[in-house]
Amino acid sequence: MNSDVLYGQELLPQGIRSRLVDNNNGCTMHVLEAGFEQPDRPCVLLLHGFPECAFSWRKQIPFLAAAGYHVVAPDLRGYGRSSSAAVGYDDDLMPYSLINRVSDTVGLVKALGYDSIAAVIGHDYGSVVAAWCALLRPDVFQSVVLMSAAFPGAPALPKGTSASQPKGTLPLTGLPEALAALTKPRQHYRWYYSTREADADMWNCPQGVHDFLRAYFHFKSGDWPGNEPFPLASWAASEMARLPTYYVMEMGRNMAQTVASEMPTAIEITNCTWLTDKELAVYSGEYQRTGFQGGLQGYRIGTDSRFNGELKAFSDRTVDVPAMFISGARDWGTYQSPGALERMSEICTQYRGSHLIEAAGHWVQQERTEEVNALLAEFLSAAKGAPNLV
Repeated sequence: MNSDVLYGQELLPQGIRSRLVDNNNGCTMHVLEAGFEQPDRPCVLLLHGFPECAFSWRKQIPFLAAAGYHVVAPDLRGYGRSSSAAVGYDDDLMPYSLINRVSDTVGLVKALGYDSIAAVIGHDYGSVVAAWCALLRPDVFQSVVLMSAAFPGAPALPKGTSASQPKGTLPLTGLPEALAALTKPRQHYRWYYSTREADADMWNCPQGVHDFLRAYFHFKSGDWPGNEPFPLASWAASEMARLPTYYVMEMGRNMAQTVASEMPTAIEITNCTWLTDKELAVYSGEYQRTGFQGGLQGYRIGTDSRFNGELKAFSDRTVDVPAMFISGARDWGTYQSPGALERMSEICTQYRGSHLIEAAGHWVQQERTEEVNALLAEFLSAAKGAPNLV
């Protein structure tokens, strides 16, 4: 094992190892894993979100390994220690498309020696990737758990429109202009994250990457008193403007400026036991080293109609493996895509329910570890592929 692969080594529980794996799809992926000592265990894959890395699963990896699984948490392409080249704004976006993310994930499964795995579990952007893995390759991913980002399904191809005038549909067209036209102009974070300036705004922010991330994590957590989410009626600008400014920003303020005003106090930081300053330093150390562009490429994919178009090929396709949704009751991410949470019971034909954990915000598996782990254990024991180990 190459020591320069490791991050957060002193903070990882015993039994977790770090290594590099060629994923058969042009990306050398850094993974954290446990439960690898015993052969023939069912495998569970954990996919992180933004701005995070595999370290965000540090509280689930040993728990699931103790339950009998081979648990693998990769740094996604463009994040952390996966691949070595720096990511630039002008790089080809194709490797970061959702279709290629599925290829990355299937390739990793194969590289690990499996034809199929018990579950793919994703949080935030990783939830999006996990959903597409389950939708496109149910033969490989036998169940799926989505966290903090409800899955709205593949983009629609409306029926019976041959006599209609072609028109764009929200959210890919019209929303940025409508938000900018409000009395108090706003900008949606996905479109901001798609700009050339976003990476430098955060990487070179006046407060430094560590304090930027501390404010960002706090602002979206259950610790911030303003997080009292509710369903939004539509993608209309007036509805979107009801979201907190970390989702729908004030026009003219970048993300580092937006979160700076919500920097927690020294006492609040000390009391944040779910993300200590030493743990946060693992994230900040990685992003200080790499910048944010590798993660931001995923947002650019989401606002580029070319890539939305290729996903329409799967319109009306359902997720046909056991599925579950977990989020924090104080997480606006549950509702940021209007109607997505409600549609999941239709899109997922073996839906095992939505679980909103009290007092938790966006970082649910870190904020409320015991509750999340209990839900995962119950789900996996009931789903296909549960271990029967002695």
